[in-house]
Amino acid sequence: MAHKEDNDGKGSSHCTALHVCIPKTSLPIVYHPDYNITFMGFEKLHPFDSGKWGKVIHFLKEEQFVTDGNIVEALEATEEDLLVVHTQRYLNRLKWSLVVAGITEIPPLMFLPNFLVQRRVLRPLRTQTGGTIMAAKLAVDRGWAINLGGGFHHCSSDKGGGFCAYADITLAIKFLFERVEGISKATIIDLDAHQGNGHERDFLDDGRVYIMDVYNRYIYPGDSYAKRAIKRKVELDWGTEDSEYLRKVELHTNGALNEVCPDILVYNAGTDVLDGDPLGGLSISPEVLPRLLFEVPSTRMMMK
Repeated sequence: MAHKEDNDGKGSSHCTALHVCIPKTSLPIVYHPDYNITFMGFEKLHPFDSGKWGKVIHFLKEEQFVTDGNIVEALEATEEDLLVVHTQRYLNRLKWSLVVAGITEIPPLMFLPNFLVQRRVLRPLRTQTGGTIMAAKLAVDRGWAINLGGGFHHCSSDKGGGFCAYADITLAIKFLFERVEGISKATIIDLDAHQGNGHERDFLDDGRVYIMDVYNRYIYPGDSYAKRAIKRKVELDWGTEDSEYLRKVELHTNGALNEVCPDILVYNAGTDVLDGDPLGGLSISPEVLPRLLFEVPSTRMMMK
């Protein structure tokens, strides 16, 4: 597998644990308790809920959809795994707490020793990134898979932002392209309320990847350069409600899948579209979210 270096040269392939075979007795649902970020209350300084993944798994267990024994435990992505997409220079910059404070938008992190930032903030994000890569391979093997974390769609190979430090979507797709026979075309359907500028920048000149992005046109990041990578752009207004949202998602999803037949479909399902979310600016009711699953075909689908 090729590593992306600072000079855009190619390195040699590396061994990874992230495409390990998963027992058939396990559901293709990936999670790890380390996904959740809790440290001295700093996580409360940002409206993003950095403990939401634990809440999701708690609900699924309470409803007896899953147990500890039948879900797949995510593995942390190693530096070698991350170098498949990220430059060494970018990973080195994450060793500065000031840089991580900017990416996570939590200013007090800049005053903490970096070993604490690595352990309590970046390790959870690396574990979620590993989970995304594992879920993509599971989707190929099983037809579908879900990573309960990840979806860091604001991070590209050399720049993080918006609480996204690692480009897990790009990594998952590139791992498949380079390691799994028969996977040569991918579609990303990004339904987070924000534009997915990270994966868009990474795949800007890559004809193998088709991107459909549905987002509030007035909020972060407003990345005009990255928008050039979007093949099907659906820009929403403030306060978009259920009927209009569902109509547009159905229309454009069908259109996207009529234009190209992908070998893998990555569905980024952000919950910030919900009415009352402090960041998304849309007015979608909770009842709509389960319906969105049926708008996207499940064949080789990886949901995040």
